Amino acid sequence: MGRLDTLRKFNLITWLREERQSRKLILVIVFIALLLDNMLLTVVVPIIPSYLYAMDTATDSLANNSTPSAHNQSGAFRTIVSLYDHSVLMTSGGPVDPSSRPPDQSTPPPQTPALLPQNTSDLECPKANERLLNENVKVGLLFASKATVQLMINPFIGPLTNRIGYQIPLFAGFCIMFLSTIMFAFSSSYTLLFLARSLQGVGSSCSSVAGMGMLATVYTNDEERGKAIGMALGGLAMGVLVGPPFGSIMYEFVGKTAPFLILAVLAVFDGALQLFILNPSKVEPESQKGTPLLTLMKDPYILIAAGSICFGNMAIAMLEPALPIWMMETMCARKWQLGVAFLPASISYLIGTNIFAYLALRIGRWLCALIGMFLVGISIICVPFAKDIYGLIIPNFGVGFAIGMVDSSMMPIMGYLVDLRHVSVYGSVYAIADVAFCMGFAFGPSVGGPIAENIGFPWLMTIIGIINILFAPLCYFLKNPPGQEEKMAILMDSNCSMKTRSYSTQGTYYQGDDMEPEYDDE
Repeated sequence: MGRLDTLRKFNLITWLREERQSRKLILVIVFIALLLDNMLLTVVVPIIPSYLYAMDTATDSLANNSTPSAHNQSGAFRTIVSLYDHSVLMTSGGPVDPSSRPPDQSTPPPQTPALLPQNTSDLECPKANERLLNENVKVGLLFASKATVQLMINPFIGPLTNRIGYQIPLFAGFCIMFLSTIMFAFSSSYTLLFLARSLQGVGSSCSSVAGMGMLATVYTNDEERGKAIGMALGGLAMGVLVGPPFGSIMYEFVGKTAPFLILAVLAVFDGALQLFILNPSKVEPESQKGTPLLTLMKDPYILIAAGSICFGNMAIAMLEPALPIWMMETMCARKWQLGVAFLPASISYLIGTNIFAYLALRIGRWLCALIGMFLVGISIICVPFAKDIYGLIIPNFGVGFAIGMVDSSMMPIMGYLVDLRHVSVYGSVYAIADVAFCMGFAFGPSVGGPIAENIGFPWLMTIIGIINILFAPLCYFLKNPPGQEEKMAILMDSNCSMKTRSYSTQGTYYQGDDMEPEYDDE
């Protein structure tokens, strides 16, 4: 009976409010925010290429059919535009309106076998024509629009979090992400899809910068911070894992709108958690002035870490828009296969981020990143050698696992470098990390599309693979980055209730030893 009474008295809302200061709940919120962001990022990967190709093909077919022709007048051939997925099918031999025949013709004209498709695959499989190649550019620009906008917004979000805290930007990111998801669900033109993708960049900038900065603030111990950021990246990995197959299967069997409406429900859940736990109406500026963004961008060690994040993720960024089109051209892949092809990369990314969140500190984060970038290069070069969807399993698995090694190593290093060489305020440095991530996802699709169109998909994969291999040795410089004692001394004022970890050449010590953290682990 005691347990039943306790269960009756349990109030979820009251418990959430009492647990506001728990670091674990903050980690859950950031996890869900990154999950939602990256599900929306990747759920469009299998949908957009097929949807735009079918939409453009239907538009051309309708334009051609609007002009009377001998076949249209005779009724021997007709086009049916599917309202389900905008595909266009040719039919023949249907009933003919007698009034549409010429006066001297009493019977339908004989069907010419040469004009009829030999099998259904000829209708379903796009050929390597000019229109299919042009889709590389359109899809690449659409995918890059999110990262481009995010790239422009990030330099403002980092300093903003130093002034007003992390709660308000994180909640603003949820609101914008929800609006973007609804726009994706009901957009039926390239322009509206482009606007929805661009709007997502604004929300993603708010969520990722504020979320990572908040984790770095509440997890002050370097080892704990590495584990927490690795778990948060698990949300990113889950989004990347679930997004493509979820989008392709829902698009194939339900329709374009369904996956985005489900993501909108997830966004509402995340927003409700933030309202109860974070109190996003409260302004909580940092108690000390952080290092200027420009100063951080001049730090060569931060630039090396950011470069690793950028080039590692650029590989998958180039793969996302180009691989589905290449599969449509060479493998005659169905819609659901376009997303399932990314499943090995998503699963291995999830495995990599979770394993190396714990192992990277023990074996050296710089070494994990170096090996990871080398594996990214080798794996991405092997992708074009696949002859069918099964041949993509091993190289895509290698790409995802290697990028997981790089991300789970470099994200904690960004916070560590700020502690070691600058002031321990993290909004700006994670804005730089997010800028690096966005540069990969902006530059990759926008440049990769024209490259794939002009010199082919295999050469595109070879180029980005070689870039990763050549950049990998630079990670060695992160093995023992020097500290700057004048800049790393953190002067805490009397209002700060958090114990901050600082570093010196004599060892590690804590400032404000008489202060207890405001956050607990319970």
